[in-house]
Amino acid sequence: MSVSISHDAWKSGTHLDHHGLVGVLDIGSNSVRLVVFEGDGRMPIPLFNEKALCGLGTGLQETGHLSEQGVRSALENLERYFTIAKGMGVQEVSVLATAAVRDARNGDEFVSAIEERFGHRVMVLSGDEEARLSALGVISAFPQADGVVGDLGGGSLELVDVQNGQARRFETTPLGPLRLGELTRQNRDELTARIDTILRKVSWLDALEGRDLFAVGGAWRSLARAHMELTDYPLEVIHHYAIGADETVRFLEEIARMGRKELRALDAVSKRRVDKLPVTALVLKRTIELGKARQVVFSSFGLREGCLYDRLPQGEQARDPLVDSCMDIAYKSSRFSPHPEVLERWIAPFFEDVPASEQRLIRAACALSDFAWNEHPSYRGEHAFQRVLRLPVVGLNHADRVFLAYAILARYTGGIDEEGTQRVRKLLSLRRRDLALNVGLALRLALTLSGGATELLESALLERERDMVGERGFVISMHGHQGGLAGDVVTRRIAALSEALGQDIRIER
Repeated sequence: MSVSISHDAWKSGTHLDHHGLVGVLDIGSNSVRLVVFEGDGRMPIPLFNEKALCGLGTGLQETGHLSEQGVRSALENLERYFTIAKGMGVQEVSVLATAAVRDARNGDEFVSAIEERFGHRVMVLSGDEEARLSALGVISAFPQADGVVGDLGGGSLELVDVQNGQARRFETTPLGPLRLGELTRQNRDELTARIDTILRKVSWLDALEGRDLFAVGGAWRSLARAHMELTDYPLEVIHHYAIGADETVRFLEEIARMGRKELRALDAVSKRRVDKLPVTALVLKRTIELGKARQVVFSSFGLREGCLYDRLPQGEQARDPLVDSCMDIAYKSSRFSPHPEVLERWIAPFFEDVPASEQRLIRAACALSDFAWNEHPSYRGEHAFQRVLRLPVVGLNHADRVFLAYAILARYTGGIDEEGTQRVRKLLSLRRRDLALNVGLALRLALTLSGGATELLESALLERERDMVGERGFVISMHGHQGGLAGDVVTRRIAALSEALGQDIRIER
């Protein structure tokens, strides 16, 4: 299956047409997690997300059985999750079990107990199927992903070579921290040799050279949080957090040297993950070094999201996840029936030379341009800025998030220098900051001119003016009764945008 982003972004149906609730219950080697999503479209929205660290796979390497305490904890939490799902009216719950249940001698017994007690079928995934679904989760969030997905669970590390929207090669390795045990000064060399031996059996690991390693799984996300804390990174969003390979290796070596007391002092790391953090760091370090990765990119999407993405028709899979998500937000939060396609067409002459990668961000900004209308006017820009930075959307990197946030800030305030918005400034180049300002000012003009009823823009034609010498600014043609849209506030908005663009803008009536 090849994924290419559909550019028919405003096609009818971009907003949520799938109103039912669906759940995915993931029974892993270390944790049991329920996620309930609203809808099953291109970008289902998580409404409930909770995990319990049950430790089903604790001691599996030595005993061959699921932990008795882990089984008790899992069944107790499964009862909670099925009760919650029923109370929410969830239409369907997919129950997935992975490495520990798959490999344990008493795994079938545990599955039977779940099915008899709760009346839900449990799908025990093979190693290849687990890897495939994890890769599809990454592909759903990174449609142009090119690299290797590494999904570290408690009992295994799944590796998948992905390119052009396809999962090409799979490998399941017994490198989960519950199998490897704790890393100590005494066993470091032995454990490193063991990890290396297993990784070298992955015949295609050299395919990672010079490409991205997409890191999936709670243990590796904990490492990302720790890196953010230690470097005072300005944006606390794990998804699409990217670190160069050399810097990652240095950081992982630092983590491996830390004692338990130092690790527990890290606010970003769950106290229940502290003991396993050094060994998960070692697995990541050796994967990077042996595969010669270019950088590590952390993904919040994995197995559960891949399970939903796998069900979609190919046409739905090809849709742009960012634009679809922003359209869902627009339909739920705009003052009037949103017409972002009208906005996009109207401001397009200002941005004819902008590359395609940023055209889609402009499209997303058009969808979000009126979503904070009901905030208090004194705080509207600030709240919109912070909300865009933290939106649960994918299909954009951190610099793109900052771009969108600044564009929406400028749409509401007329600038991007507001107090409290400067911490993330370093994530965006000066050129892109200027473009974000221009996009925001263009949206500000369009929404002021139309009063938010954007269909009125179809009667106010915006064109680039040209003469024998070449381009010489822009003209907004408003004839007949549409000429009444002009006014003092519109004149001020035109002046601000004209100054930012460095080009004349005039109204013709």
